[in-house]
Amino acid sequence: MSGTGALGGLRIADFTRVLSGPYATMLLGDLGAEVIKIERPGVGDETRSWGPPWYEGQATYYLGANRNKSVEGVDLGTEPGRARARALIEQSDVVVQNFRPGTMERFGLGYAQLAAERPELVYCSISGFGAAGGADLPGYDLIVQAAGGLMSITGPDDATPIKTGVALVDVICGLHAVTGILAALRHRDETGAGQHVEVNLFSSLLSALANQASAYVATGHVPKPLGNRHPSIAPYETMRTADRPLAIAAANDKLFAALARSIDRADLISDERFATNPQRVLNRQQLVKELEQTLSRAPADHWFDLLRGAGVPCSPINDLNQAFELATSLDLDAVVSITCPDTGTPYPQVACPIQLSHTPATYRRVPPPLPG
Repeated sequence: MSGTGALGGLRIADFTRVLSGPYATMLLGDLGAEVIKIERPGVGDETRSWGPPWYEGQATYYLGANRNKSVEGVDLGTEPGRARARALIEQSDVVVQNFRPGTMERFGLGYAQLAAERPELVYCSISGFGAAGGADLPGYDLIVQAAGGLMSITGPDDATPIKTGVALVDVICGLHAVTGILAALRHRDETGAGQHVEVNLFSSLLSALANQASAYVATGHVPKPLGNRHPSIAPYETMRTADRPLAIAAANDKLFAALARSIDRADLISDERFATNPQRVLNRQQLVKELEQTLSRAPADHWFDLLRGAGVPCSPINDLNQAFELATSLDLDAVVSITCPDTGTPYPQVACPIQLSHTPATYRRVPPPLPG
């Protein structure tokens, strides 16, 4: 079932599992590409067994990254399976795979092997630590968060390194894979030549560390965990209110002044300790104490309404129920439902976040069942 979106007419042979690859191919499928998910019969993607929670007997982890795909059972450990894989690739524009480096080559399905016959092929390899010195290292998100420094700056203090609450590096790497694939397709459309797109979780994380990594590369500064505080901005953290924490991001002098006036603390604007952002960072502890003395007198929702009206970025700390309720109140349509044509069962899904005015995302297939 091909889509009619921006990527309609493209066919993708998807040899990926778990999250980074399946998330990337799902986004491509949302945008109209035909995605054929290739799995080992009777075994399939590991995330099929990563439950609870379950929905209609399937792991919600798997369901969250595999819509808009068909599935074909192929055992790459057999010659007939490898022949079938080559046949599927022959009919595809893009191959995406996230086996450990060298695995697809052993199957005769590596980029160089395939491109020799089909130079127009776009081939994306996703790995944990690249195909050179880190080829033997398994690419699990937790391990990359530890190895790549993210855990060293996440948490309340040095003694309590914390991973993020979702496999964020997998998602970031999947987005990088999509970017690379689309760039390669653009080049192919212009020149007729395909190419090898390579992304890895470790490099994706280092890039995504953004200002923290930039500070180290430029100055040698090794950042430490600051909890919910920002190393270079104040106030930019969560603060105590009468009921639950409130995140406030008064990221410049104008916003700080608006914050202070809105909570009837204009005296803070003229306080020399807080006159500029560098001074506020230097005197962060005293600043937070002053702000919380006032904020603790009313609940977080009161301050959210008041500060939103003044243009001060802020939000209570929502759980997922509250987050999706907020999305609904903002008309963001964050949830879609796909109906299984065989059973009539609706499958609730988080909507594709990419909005295109002429070729919007479409939801054509529920996540496919395990191939026999």
